[in-house]
Amino acid sequence: MKTTVARFGIASHQILDEHGQPHGPVPRINPSTLRRLYGQMVLTRRFDERAVRLQRTGQLGTYASSLGHEALHVGVADAMRADDVLLPTYREAGALLVRGVPMAQLLAYWGGDERGSDFAGPRGDFPYCVPIATQCTHAAGVASAMRLRQQKRVAVCFVGDGGTSKGDFYEALNLAGVWRLPLVFVITNNQWAISVPLAEQTACATLAQKAIAGGVPGEQVDGNDMLAVRQVMARVLARARRGDGPSVIEGLTYRLGDHTTSDDARRYRPEAEVSAAWQRDPLPRLRAYMAQQGAWSAADEERLIADCNAQVEVAVAAYLATPPPAPTDMFDHLYAQLPASLAAQRAEFAGVAHG
Repeated sequence: MKTTVARFGIASHQILDEHGQPHGPVPRINPSTLRRLYGQMVLTRRFDERAVRLQRTGQLGTYASSLGHEALHVGVADAMRADDVLLPTYREAGALLVRGVPMAQLLAYWGGDERGSDFAGPRGDFPYCVPIATQCTHAAGVASAMRLRQQKRVAVCFVGDGGTSKGDFYEALNLAGVWRLPLVFVITNNQWAISVPLAEQTACATLAQKAIAGGVPGEQVDGNDMLAVRQVMARVLARARRGDGPSVIEGLTYRLGDHTTSDDARRYRPEAEVSAAWQRDPLPRLRAYMAQQGAWSAADEERLIADCNAQVEVAVAAYLATPPPAPTDMFDHLYAQLPASLAAQRAEFAGVAHG
């Protein structure tokens, strides 16, 4: 005899289509909030553009662009509370800016200065994570501490589509499900794991369905629709805060730029695919909706861009004016108490450096 013991489905959410037209009920958001959120998206893009130019002129190291991800970054971060903990990959500049990390610190990090990881804003948030998916197990540990302390806080962990193929992701997901941890995994499905397309990364119809194996709810959201991202995140964060366990959110977006500034995506991506993705750019989508609501104008756009450019230039000037770190910092910021073997090396190095 054959019986069905379980059935599963993956819901998908969208509020605004690519033209900024409502694709369902629109949450009530006052115009000032809309303008603030859109402003964060524009600031993220202007920062990103400037960072790429700094790298191209030799004033910044290899940089991972967030071009095209602005709605996902801003929607996720804006839904979080200040005492929640964000665990990013290496691409979530927009989320870190919303959380209060100064732009000059992000530039310092990409300039090779580890002081850029010592966030002046959200002290509990984790720094950029370059190894793939290792932040997932860190997030499970953070959420475990929150649960043990009976805190109404949530850990939010970004992971890329390629990162969901790593064992770290599955191990963290399994633990989160078993222990009902206050943890939200946000999968940035930008269709490409460096040069590997999604179709060669997984046979799954969705990445959200990977949550099912861990007994965790999973759902998709249009990652270029900031309103939908913010609404879905608010709901799953509230769920985690109530003690109802973790969630997986797959944000569908596209990496409009190269993987990093050391990459040339033209070698492996069809131009027609990239051109089609630009038609789903998250910024014009929200801007069009705001204009339809009478909450935005061409003059507003000009003022915003000028203001964002000014903020970015102030941050760039601060970054370029920052004295370089001392060579001995590589020892001083590695351990709480330096082991004797490294202490000897530090003393020798300091002598050479001052000799």
